[in-house]
Amino acid sequence: MSEALAVHRENYPGVNVKREVVQGGTREALIEASRAAQLLVVGARGRGGFAGLLLGSVSQATLHHAHCPVAVVRGAADSP
Repeated sequence: MSEALAVHRENYPGVNVKREVVQGGTREALIEASRAAQLLVVGARGRGGFAGLLLGSVSQATLHHAHCPVAVVRGAADSP
């Protein structure tokens, strides 16, 4: 993750990113982390076509239950 964020850290030095390893269910951990966040960013693995328009269970849960705004993003390789 450090390598993936390095270029962004250089381009946006004013953005604070907190990296934390937690145990437990993904949905529950992200929703709990959202209590102290200004923005929660989660990934989505679109499968292309109609299925690519659907969100997974983690994205759905965070959109409905997070305590801050949520951004659901797809990787460049997943984009149509």
